[in-house]
Amino acid sequence: MYNQLYAAWRREIDDASLGGLPPDFYGKISDYLLHINDENKLDQKSVKLNLLEHEAQNVKVMLQELLDLRYKKIIKSITKKQRVPVELLTTQETKMAETFATFSEEYQKFRKDLEQGQIASPSPIKVVIKTDTKPAATLNTPAHKRLTVRFAKNIPAIMGADMKSYGPFNAEDVASLPALNAQILVKQGLAVLIEVS
Repeated sequence: MYNQLYAAWRREIDDASLGGLPPDFYGKISDYLLHINDENKLDQKSVKLNLLEHEAQNVKVMLQELLDLRYKKIIKSITKKQRVPVELLTTQETKMAETFATFSEEYQKFRKDLEQGQIASPSPIKVVIKTDTKPAATLNTPAHKRLTVRFAKNIPAIMGADMKSYGPFNAEDVASLPALNAQILVKQGLAVLIEVS
């Protein structure tokens, strides 16, 4: 397997075009690396161990360079030719390249349509936020009422019911917040209500 990897690696370095690999190439490389690792575990402190460690390092370096080169060539091939060169790819590469090819084709179509003025303005997105808390009116707290809380945990900045930004807060910080926000934080265990006299 080492010789096959070396040959594939040399070909990708020496030739600007993408080289072909058998569909099961990476599976065999994976098995080969597992075999080397198993041999290393069995044979401690010997010349053979030292040779196997060097072999494993060489395999990993060649494999990394092979993968980097192939990745760049596959992307280049897909973006230029708008097709996946499946006859040259392994099973894993084919699967990954198909999704990129679809994206590339769709993006090129979008680009052409945009240049020809055939893209409609998107309709506004309607966002509905549902909470399990009751509206402020049913909590018997006026919208302008504020409560003082002590934070039990660190929390990032929040948007208050009055549409103002509050925080971020650290544990043990004390703050006066709109009642609705304070009640939600207390309910979630993030803060404790403080009675101010």
